[in-house]
Amino acid sequence: MACLRDESFGCAWDKKQTYKSVAPYTLEEAYEVLDAIEREDFDHLKEELGDLLFQVIFYAQIAQEEQRFNFDDIATGVVEKMLRRHPHVFPDGDMTRFGEPNALTEQEIAEQWQKIKTQEKDSSDKSLLADIPVSMPALMQAVKIQKKASKVGFDWPDVAPVFDKIREELDELEEAMKEQNTLHMEEEMGDVLFAVSNLARHLDVAPDVALNKTNIKFRRRFGRIEALVSAKNKNLTDCSLEELDRYWEQAKHEGL
Repeated sequence: MACLRDESFGCAWDKKQTYKSVAPYTLEEAYEVLDAIEREDFDHLKEELGDLLFQVIFYAQIAQEEQRFNFDDIATGVVEKMLRRHPHVFPDGDMTRFGEPNALTEQEIAEQWQKIKTQEKDSSDKSLLADIPVSMPALMQAVKIQKKASKVGFDWPDVAPVFDKIREELDELEEAMKEQNTLHMEEEMGDVLFAVSNLARHLDVAPDVALNKTNIKFRRRFGRIEALVSAKNKNLTDCSLEELDRYWEQAKHEGL
């Protein structure tokens, strides 16, 4: 990376990159890692993890050039954090010495982690939601927000009221549609999605992962529709909705 960004001999493209210009590629690489995991393509996963690691190295090189920090600082920082946040494994904060076998439950470990994380935060920022990035994908961000609020008791005790809330938000969306007010419809649609993501959280389902699986399923079934239509020497636009729906059901019955 240092060679690629060398002022005299480096690559023109790499030399002009900044934190912000690289950021979209980082997000893309992270999603490609998730895709390889979802497909259980472990050879591809190895490659995609390398690409994601390269993003970290890219940022580290830019930071080193600006004399902010370097790759070793990044690695050291995360090691120190893991030691600090796992006192049940490293009671002395020393990775070379393990403590006694611990009997903490998964819930107790999660609570301990959150307590330590809270202690690490800048005391000048008192907002409970301050550390949730606004640039995080919306569904993931919604769940993060809800989890934070839940920790201080701002949550329904069970899933039943969540279904009621979804129905309420759907009714409000329908009313907004009758008004034909685009901004109001957008607001109410956001409320519906927020309520549905809350339901996913209560069911311990990651909504973005669930939606992505449905996207993959739709691609698979729609591809089968295209193949069936092509086999009849027709175009998709030549078919009625009823005919396309029959092909969809066929794809579904084929287990796609």
